[in-house]
Amino acid sequence: MRLILTRTDPLMVCDPPNLETERLVLRPMTMGDWPAYAELMLSERAVHMGGPFDMAGTWGMFCSDAAQWSLMGHGALMVDEKTTGQRLGQVCINYGPLFPEHELGWFLFPFAEGRGIAAEAAIAMRKWAFAVRGLKTLVSYIAPRNMRSIHLAERLGASLDPDAARTDPDDLVYRHFPD
Repeated sequence: MRLILTRTDPLMVCDPPNLETERLVLRPMTMGDWPAYAELMLSERAVHMGGPFDMAGTWGMFCSDAAQWSLMGHGALMVDEKTTGQRLGQVCINYGPLFPEHELGWFLFPFAEGRGIAAEAAIAMRKWAFAVRGLKTLVSYIAPRNMRSIHLAERLGASLDPDAARTDPDDLVYRHFPD
């Protein structure tokens, strides 16, 4: 028997990239990321993302973040400090039933906040999405009380789009365009 594998849509299947910034490495997720990811999603810190979640929901999100690369050509990357290799958080492009438009999302672990890391990672992921993936626009779905993410979206130059589609009617939607 001879097996022939073909790609029907080159944008739909994509190996996760490794992206570097001045201070950061954005890399594919590994099982080694699971403990810190789970700790965050099971905690009150996940409240602005619809949490805290139970273990099954957390595992489902972790798997979805990784699987989107092979299903949709985008997904999540972990954010590490370049000099130390310390895991700082995650940045992602989401899409699918819970995300009506391609979403640029981010989270940091508590000790990493306040150093401009989320902005640096989000800018790198956004540049990749526009330049490599060819997306024309991105949105960030943000809970109205998540002031840190609102300020970050505005700092990134995104503007509030009250007419954008959303699955949660309470979410604010900030729209990003290429520079």
